[in-house]
Amino acid sequence: MNFSRQFRESLNFPLVFLGIMWAIHLLKTVLDVNLVQFGVYPRVPQGLKGILFSPLIHSDWHHLISNSVPFLVLSVMIFFFYSRVAVRSFILIYVLTGLAVWLFGRRVFHIGASGVVYGLLAFVFWTGIFRRSLKSIVLALIVTFLYSGYFMGVLPNQEGISWESHLLGALSGVFTAFWYKNEIEADELPEPPSWEEEEADPPKYFLDRNVFDRKKGEDV
Repeated sequence: MNFSRQFRESLNFPLVFLGIMWAIHLLKTVLDVNLVQFGVYPRVPQGLKGILFSPLIHSDWHHLISNSVPFLVLSVMIFFFYSRVAVRSFILIYVLTGLAVWLFGRRVFHIGASGVVYGLLAFVFWTGIFRRSLKSIVLALIVTFLYSGYFMGVLPNQEGISWESHLLGALSGVFTAFWYKNEIEADELPEPPSWEEEEADPPKYFLDRNVFDRKKGEDV
């Protein structure tokens, strides 16, 4: 598969997901409705629906935009470079983050895709740690450079911020990276050592090995 086609395909899922997020927020704004009740509300059965819906709901346009850009960058990165496990990794991060917030979060409504974003960020970083291929290490360094400031978001007692979603999303990303660490991509397969390739070739001789047998037969 060539680069341009692979890149286009890696955009499909992230753009569809972003489109759903933006469409929901646009309808919310136009209709002037409050959707916070669809967020995760910890340890209450009615709050379980937030595992599915909370990443799609945002409090305002700033909240939506601030999550959209890193979500697009990180998800495209995963779908492009880790296509073998991309869909499964996204689903696992998505579900584990929401479930963990429901189990351990404060008794408030938690909304927004930031938990998933932290999960994607942690997945890329820790995949570099677990796999230690050149590609995964380079990607880990890139996300560290781009999003190093995000590590402050997991600290507790930040007013108006679901730091639990950030922390638990990041832990979900670490777990997912570990879970799929052995499902490597084709370009991560190690190349055989040069001496093994040389040994695979049959040895070459100056003369045919049976030349003396032929000569002996001819003399008789």
